[in-house]
Amino acid sequence: MLFPPVPVTNRTQTYLVLEDPAVKDDLPAVCVLSSSIRSEAQLFDGPVSGVTCTPLLMEHALEVYLHPGIEGQRMMTDGATAALEGDWSPRFIVDREPDKDERCLAIHASDRYCGLELTTEVEALAGGSLRIRHTLRNVAPGTYLLQTLTVRVPVADDQTEILDFAGRHERERQPRRHKLEDGAWVREFRWGRTGFEGPVVMVGTPGFDFHHGRVVCVQPAWSGNTSLRVDRDSATAAGVSVGELLLPGEVALGQGDEYSTPWVFVTASEAGLDPIMHGLHDWERTLSEHPRTQPVTLNVWEAVMFDHDLAKLKDIADRAARIGVERYVLDDGWFHLRRDDTAGLGDWWVDPDVWPDGLSPLVDYVHDKGMQFGLWFEPEMINPDSDTYRQHPDWAMRARDEDPRLQRNQLVLDLTNPEAFEHVYGQMSAILEKYRIDYVKWDHNRDLLEAGSDAHSRRPAVHEQTQAYYRLLDRLRQRFPKVAWESCASGGGRMDLAAIERVKRFWNSDMTDALSRQLIQRWTVQTIAPEYIGAHISQPTSQQTRRTFSLDFRAATAVFCSFGIEWDIRQASEADLERLSQWIDWYKANRDFLHSGDFTRLDLADPAVLAHGVVARDGSRAIVAHIQYEESASNRGVFLRVPGLDPQSHYKLTWTSPIEPEATLESLDPIGPLGQEAASGEYLGRIGFRMPRCRPQTARLVEITRL
Repeated sequence: MLFPPVPVTNRTQTYLVLEDPAVKDDLPAVCVLSSSIRSEAQLFDGPVSGVTCTPLLMEHALEVYLHPGIEGQRMMTDGATAALEGDWSPRFIVDREPDKDERCLAIHASDRYCGLELTTEVEALAGGSLRIRHTLRNVAPGTYLLQTLTVRVPVADDQTEILDFAGRHERERQPRRHKLEDGAWVREFRWGRTGFEGPVVMVGTPGFDFHHGRVVCVQPAWSGNTSLRVDRDSATAAGVSVGELLLPGEVALGQGDEYSTPWVFVTASEAGLDPIMHGLHDWERTLSEHPRTQPVTLNVWEAVMFDHDLAKLKDIADRAARIGVERYVLDDGWFHLRRDDTAGLGDWWVDPDVWPDGLSPLVDYVHDKGMQFGLWFEPEMINPDSDTYRQHPDWAMRARDEDPRLQRNQLVLDLTNPEAFEHVYGQMSAILEKYRIDYVKWDHNRDLLEAGSDAHSRRPAVHEQTQAYYRLLDRLRQRFPKVAWESCASGGGRMDLAAIERVKRFWNSDMTDALSRQLIQRWTVQTIAPEYIGAHISQPTSQQTRRTFSLDFRAATAVFCSFGIEWDIRQASEADLERLSQWIDWYKANRDFLHSGDFTRLDLADPAVLAHGVVARDGSRAIVAHIQYEESASNRGVFLRVPGLDPQSHYKLTWTSPIEPEATLESLDPIGPLGQEAASGEYLGRIGFRMPRCRPQTARLVEITRL
């Protein structure tokens, strides 16, 4: 059986090939393929047994000695364990015909000895990805304590290189490569939020890059703890196992209860990483919350921090409106006690000492200037120095009588406690009802350490806290449908395929240094479309690194994403303000194209140079950025080969954006990289156009237009 039976995209489609699930048989083995071939017979005409296959659930009972895909045991009401035969090692047998159509497949199985039922769902998504999940039901008396339930995705025998991400605060998603060998490669994400690494793993043929190699990308759609494992042994082929990382006792299934794993996204490609990226972006652009047009956003955090002064903030608003800013965001510091980051979280009412007339004077002023108004919240946190904590210390998550160690002077608010949940919901609703708030920046600035719940006998509650976050955000979204929501977690600590169904924007990183942002954004787009990624022009000298960059380099770094400003523009010269206005105009003129075409990253011979761009789906147009990241080792320059253009058409290349291109070794033609010459799409894809060595930390933008 091939699933989906009919491709759902006109691009590369990810397929599962599996034996037809037969009643009274074990769960079927599957393999993953990628193809743009439209005929099932052409795509797969041979025995499934001749391909690297494993079931989507690894069962120890089937002579598998790798980490099992399900672990748990039953506890009866009298406290006895292992009360049913084999409950710790189930063997699921298909018990009825699968449910299937062109987009969805559901395989139903059970183990009558263990008293467990399993449904495995596979869904084909717009863009060509698949997503898979298991649902486990306890149908026998007693409680089934679930420890592990993961989806297993097989990889081919020649896919022996692993790519994943490392990361930290202000340095998210840094790529790393590993060789796949016998044994287990394991990544656990225990932060209680997605993490700065971004839980995703790609396994492919050795040396795969943006445009070459057969690759499978696997990632969970979940905002809490997760686990990724790539393993094989002398008897069992390699595969990727992905699921929620459950803490002891987090999932206890009473009779009739069920647990579903997070959706696990599987995207395969025959031509490197970029087709995987395109498929995920295509799906994201079908979501109801997808931002059709991203406004130019100015956030005042780096300008004023906690120093909220109405006159200063109005001055910034005046300048912002004059240069074309469309959204103005008041960040941290507006609420009770919040003069620094040691107090106030949990007390979500306007501080009358700073705002004696409330927020209306600023909110109304910003709207009168023709801009949207945004406001910062951190709903899942609480400071010990807050009225809320003093009244309800039991609302802080803890595993014992004393609180966990502080991070950022704060604790985690237990949203699994209905009273705490309603407190936050009510206070946020009151602010959003009283003021015309168009946009909320939702932050999450600490990890979930010893995250037990007083409301649940202090047992671990990361799983339930993650679900409570979804419920709170979903309820607020329903009540305030005109508000646009941004996800921030100390920057890019919660960017995942579950959160993206609920928000219109992510704050990609607290690092606004343009040079650092180049690499962070280069890999964030692997799973998140650029229009979701908040990227701002910072002050000339970075607040984080103290490095100084030109305005043009800072702007060129930000302009492909959700463009904005993070700078005290009261300190900007008139020339700088004029230049900002030019960049804003250019972004507005091109954002619809930049946020609808295929983002592409170019493979280059010179590691000191980066290049990326956007190519129209029909191949009619492209905009490409050449970034001289650091000093090159040679004077040869580089050739930029642009994929996705029509091979038969001819194109003109011109400089675009406010940048006036310049190079250190050679003068550049004022028209474009090829001057008056035109080139075919075949030429630009195979040979490319040459850029000479340029000064470090400079950028050039090239527009490619079909004649």
